[in-house]
Amino acid sequence: VDVNEQNVAARRFYEALGFEAVGRSSFDPFVRPHPLVHMRREAVTTPVYVITVARTKDLPLLPAIEVAAARLLAGHAPESVLTEVTPDHALKAAQTHGRLWVALADDVPVGFAHVEVLEPTVAHLEEVDVHPHHGRRGLGKRLVMAACTWAADAGYRAVTLTTFQDVPFNMPFYSRLGFEVIPPEERGSALRLVVQDETRRGLDPARRVTMRRLCTV
Repeated sequence: VDVNEQNVAARRFYEALGFEAVGRSSFDPFVRPHPLVHMRREAVTTPVYVITVARTKDLPLLPAIEVAAARLLAGHAPESVLTEVTPDHALKAAQTHGRLWVALADDVPVGFAHVEVLEPTVAHLEEVDVHPHHGRRGLGKRLVMAACTWAADAGYRAVTLTTFQDVPFNMPFYSRLGFEVIPPEERGSALRLVVQDETRRGLDPARRVTMRRLCTV
């Protein structure tokens, strides 16, 4: 866009929209009384997001998403945990059995949800990650709900998970999606083993909480 150099208000308006001055026209008193400033803004496109079951070609791209998302928990979890990734064989098994979903941005994975079956009637949400560059777009919610819908359709009575109770984007996020805290004395044997494994890896059990969402068809 071209803006009269003397029109300060117009220049500020376009600058607020992300335009930058990239040039200036030569002054010609017989054509125009004032020079024009050439302003330009780079085109910004919003990716097309799709939640779908994971494809084999998506699997190699998921560990990088997991590590990037884990950095949001720096200061809440030990560094050894922040660099962990889901084993390849676990992702492959989940993908083979339809228990792995991805958030695609223009067909490229930017998030995923991984479910394990720890008990015959309960599905466990093992991992949910969205790359920070694509955060705050509702992808985490959509991934969780895709897993919950699958669990209900498959006949599971509940979906469980473990998370931090004192991190704003952890327990409160799941509470808004219908998950409720499971008191320690009500945890099943499989869920107790999950908590024990987290403790062994360095997570503080006092800061962790187990949650459950009952399935409805």
